[in-house]
Amino acid sequence: MEKTSRCPKTFTIIIESIDSLNEFIGKSVSWLSFVLVLLVTIDVVMRYGFNISFVSLEEMQWHLYALIFLLGAGYTLRHNGHVRVDVIYQRLPKRIRAFINVIGVLFFLFPGCYLVIKTSIPFVHSSWLMNEGSADPGGLPGRYILKAVVPIAFVLLAIQGLSMLLKNICIFLWLDLKKEEG
Repeated sequence: MEKTSRCPKTFTIIIESIDSLNEFIGKSVSWLSFVLVLLVTIDVVMRYGFNISFVSLEEMQWHLYALIFLLGAGYTLRHNGHVRVDVIYQRLPKRIRAFINVIGVLFFLFPGCYLVIKTSIPFVHSSWLMNEGSADPGGLPGRYILKAVVPIAFVLLAIQGLSMLLKNICIFLWLDLKKEEG
């Protein structure tokens, strides 16, 4: 949380709760990267060393990558790791950057998350009803579980957006101007 801003206690509690949740999820999911590297290494050794390949091993790699990407999105937003055009943005005063962030969250992040959540729920529901698995022989069962992660991930991203929105409202409205100038 910004040390130079005076933020309402309710905002601070919400921000810290959301940030803690996505921090925990992001750090937990980061361990899947290690597992993914091991699986890729095993796959390469088996394929090129022994001329053996398993569809399930390849699909597990895709599933882990999807989990890392989807569940890590909120963590990435929390740490400002998302793609941004910073040519002009970085040179702007802190209050203007906060205003731009508020507009971005309200008009781009929230509607985008809403759209993905709304359109993915019927897709996930259908997948659960048919107990969807891999269409490939030897593939992984339970693809519906992976599909269920899509709306969950975008809920996590949206609530991290709420944290970002509240932080930037605090900066915009209550930033100590003397500290900003100095």
